[in-house]
Amino acid sequence: MGRSQNDNKIKGFFMTRHAGSLGANEILELVFKYLNKISYLRKYDDIIKVLADMGRDLTSSDRCTVWVVSEDQTKLWTKVAHGVEYIEIPVESGIVGASILQRENIIIEDVYKDERFNAAVDKNTGYHTKSMIVIPMFDQDDQVIGAFQAINSQNESGVYDRRDIERLTLASTFAANTLVSARLTEEIEETQKEVVFTMGAIGESRSKETGNHVKRVAEYSKVLALAYGLSKEEADLLKEASPMHDIGKVAIPDSILNKPGSFTPEERKVMETHAEKGHAMIKNSTRSLLQAAAIVAYEHHERWDGKGYPRGIKGEAIHIYGRITAVADVFDALGSDRVYKKAWDDERIFTLFAQERGKQFDPTLVDLFFENKKTFLEIREKLKDEFDYE
Repeated sequence: MGRSQNDNKIKGFFMTRHAGSLGANEILELVFKYLNKISYLRKYDDIIKVLADMGRDLTSSDRCTVWVVSEDQTKLWTKVAHGVEYIEIPVESGIVGASILQRENIIIEDVYKDERFNAAVDKNTGYHTKSMIVIPMFDQDDQVIGAFQAINSQNESGVYDRRDIERLTLASTFAANTLVSARLTEEIEETQKEVVFTMGAIGESRSKETGNHVKRVAEYSKVLALAYGLSKEEADLLKEASPMHDIGKVAIPDSILNKPGSFTPEERKVMETHAEKGHAMIKNSTRSLLQAAAIVAYEHHERWDGKGYPRGIKGEAIHIYGRITAVADVFDALGSDRVYKKAWDDERIFTLFAQERGKQFDPTLVDLFFENKKTFLEIREKLKDEFDYE
């Protein structure tokens, strides 16, 4: 399908449905359509424009604007603004300025009832603003570099809700990474790697995990990959792909995903479909990063003895990416509080790994895990969770 045809398909999809009516799987499908479009682009302005389009569609907004803080930190200017020309304002101006200076998300039902709103912008452009979301964007040093703004919700209520915040955060994260890459003249592919981490974290957040879970799994996976003998390039690829291991969870109902007790046989069956669902979401990508992520999503619940799921394959028939991620994921899951259990102490975890050597896990990888146990514990401490989800 050509790019123009793909654009029309996306637009047509949203002419008939608001984002608020879409399920998690449909939202993810939309994101991947936009990422596919981005993969054809090489100019940063073009990429930011597509991200603004994605933010608009993810939130069913009339318009989205990407604001950038000037180098001297005194002004805000529009990198991309739907329907308007270049705008430049003092950094402390209006609701966007408040979001940037206070470093917080802002959601407003009627901007004309908010004293921070600068009505002069509407007067100058002839546009009437009503509802609004603003999310500040940060660089790797936690410095605010701009803001992502959605204007005028097009859903039935005409106002934004928490889901819109979550979806705009997704788009703003990609936009921030693209802006940072532009400033550092990094390759666009670096931004696309961040996409995987962000989406992996979103998948985990539905099961009340923190984003640090996927970061830890990524680091553990690289340690094991290098110890196993994979090249640095392949180890880096696995590190970048492994955060997508549970992306299929976005399609699992909350009532099952966050159940605080044991699953019924029927619930267990539904839960186990997340491996196949995750694989199906990304298997058709031609990008090596997403191809690796598809393997990880599909095979990280397989067991060395063939008693895993979804296919019940065993031994070296399981891709090394799946075998490595299985060890990394289980180690982190057991050592973390979950909705259905408290974290295990380390000795209990080590005992289980010894018992499951050659059963659940590749025996060689278990040996390498114990050889690198100190490194695993250091990574866990460095990336420990700093807050709990209620």
